[in-house]
Amino acid sequence: MSIFATLNFVCCYGRNFTGSIENMSKFGRSIRIFLADGSPTGLRHVEIANWSGQAIGCPRSRFSELGKWEESKRPGVYFLFENSAGDNNVAYIGESEDVFKRLADHDRKKDFWNEVIVFTSKDENLTKGHIKYLEARLVEISKSADRYQLENSNTPTKSSLPRADLAAMEEFIDNIRIVLGSLSHRILEPISSIICQTVAENKDDSLANYDFSFKVNKIIANGRVTDDGFLILKGSQIAHKSSSSMPGKSLIAKDQMISGGLLEDKSNHFVLVKDKLMSSSSYAAALVAGNSRSGPQSWKTTDGVFLKIIEERLLSKTS
Repeated sequence: MSIFATLNFVCCYGRNFTGSIENMSKFGRSIRIFLADGSPTGLRHVEIANWSGQAIGCPRSRFSELGKWEESKRPGVYFLFENSAGDNNVAYIGESEDVFKRLADHDRKKDFWNEVIVFTSKDENLTKGHIKYLEARLVEISKSADRYQLENSNTPTKSSLPRADLAAMEEFIDNIRIVLGSLSHRILEPISSIICQTVAENKDDSLANYDFSFKVNKIIANGRVTDDGFLILKGSQIAHKSSSSMPGKSLIAKDQMISGGLLEDKSNHFVLVKDKLMSSSSYAAALVAGNSRSGPQSWKTTDGVFLKIIEERLLSKTS
């Protein structure tokens, strides 16, 4: 049995040639996902309307079936992912003129991955120069986004392309970002809050437009609401002690941050040296305070308004 799933959604993004995201625009995009055997975790073929590119997602357990897809034997780029329950996501980005042949080698030599997503073209216009450029830019952008630990040992060399080809490849990368996001991999999306210009013009329409702070026991932290959860900003203070009431998820995150050097010890508290994304405002508040906390009743705006109140205001507008 096969199933077609069509996703229509609004996405906000911009592009330039340096890896940053700017000049935000807002428009709808239509994605079609073909589930080859009716399973959302099996082989999936993904297309975007009016795009010559295509993607195939495949779990490692079904890798032998990928060889039956001619789409995987074209020139292209690919992502190897390790999907784990924790925050330590691992990925590898590569390119090949015959993607499946290269992946077969990885299947024998690389142990960490359990999913691959391949990007090729429906036509014959994707050359070796193009895929080398794509690989280099994708590695560059993913390192800048800093969501995944990359297994790439070397930084790929970016091929030189004519101006028109550069623009075409940057558009290709934008579509790769959208497809990966729809398949639950935001490896190319920066953790920092991305706000569409059209939303930012009306502050009352989105939680993402508010700055929040949390003060407890002389500890001060700052954060933002994002589509992924709650972002604790660099420079925020984190309590030294962790009580028994502290949620396990926050405690694990704190231990990982200490071992990973993300918390600088200041004797009576820690200082966050890098933005930290938590799945909810409550887990974020618990990490800061060192004990169980309600995020909506902990984080305040610069005007002293609790996150909970703002959430209620926004909800009332839809009634």
